[in-house]
Amino acid sequence: MLDRRDAPLAPLTTLRLGGPARRLVTVYDEATLVATVRDADGPLLVLGGGSNVVLPDAGFDGTVVRVALHGLSADPAGDRVLLTVAAGEDWDVLVAHTVAEGLAGLEALSGIPGSVGASPVQNIGAYGQEVAQTVTCVRAYDREAGEVVELTAEQCEFAYRSSAFKSAPDRWVVLAVTFALQPAALSAQVGYAELARSLGVEVGERAPLQQVRDAVLRLRKGKGMVVDATDPDTRSVGSFFTNPRLTPEQVALVQAQVDGPVPTWPDVDGRVKVSAAFLIERAGFAKGAFEGPVGISGKHTLALVHRGGGTTAQLLAVARAVRDGVREAFGVDLVNEPVLVGDEL
Repeated sequence: MLDRRDAPLAPLTTLRLGGPARRLVTVYDEATLVATVRDADGPLLVLGGGSNVVLPDAGFDGTVVRVALHGLSADPAGDRVLLTVAAGEDWDVLVAHTVAEGLAGLEALSGIPGSVGASPVQNIGAYGQEVAQTVTCVRAYDREAGEVVELTAEQCEFAYRSSAFKSAPDRWVVLAVTFALQPAALSAQVGYAELARSLGVEVGERAPLQQVRDAVLRLRKGKGMVVDATDPDTRSVGSFFTNPRLTPEQVALVQAQVDGPVPTWPDVDGRVKVSAAFLIERAGFAKGAFEGPVGISGKHTLALVHRGGGTTAQLLAVARAVRDGVREAFGVDLVNEPVLVGDEL
């Protein structure tokens, strides 16, 4: 365990924003993590890869626990392999490992920054896959009950970019995640049109695992969604807003105000998902918009980027301007995807 006072937090995030922590504790084993969380005095923030969090300029006046648990085990289970991975493992390293080992189910989630422990919290997803499709168990510390528990996929209450962990962030600390993966040379069914076109297959068909990973990485890099220290367009939290879930009537109102079809995807409860990037662009915000240290990515309108020398306050001001512009144009409220510590839109 490493214990530091007045420790800078910005270097631990992909945005490179935010002030220091009163106390920063980096933990490398489960028992120490549980004890540190249980005994923390005052406000507590659990930090993984720092890729989906926006920290305040004033910093965090409490204890920040950085999860650095490592380890991986595999067990056969019928026609699947159960892969149990510690929360501190790097997500994309895990995906690369599964592809190399011929295990299908995570390949379309290549290139997503962050740690394994964050994956069920956000129910991370991209290019037609999400972790809810493969997670079978999450080992977590329940701060409310004061014990380590194992939650089934149903108990995780997965939804679009959400889960029981995200709904009650002060209750749960993820320790490990178990995925059920399929030994196969080909991927799971390709469920996203852009990826299918890149692979030269139809939606619903399969492709070699490595080809799917390579295609996803190309697509993400083209949008600035793969972290690159030399590219300011990757200094972000990825997509800042989730795709709104609208009723058919709401979609019709949007459609009446734009030329060309509104990009939509089927959802549950009679609703459809609408492209947030489409709404942002049609509301008048182009790639590269907002001059200065913070603005919209030059590669993708869903990403808000820190070009250098900026502040969290400036980032949130841009986010509010985009949100308000979409609301004024279409009557649709965009919801932020990253966790905003000590603030809200």
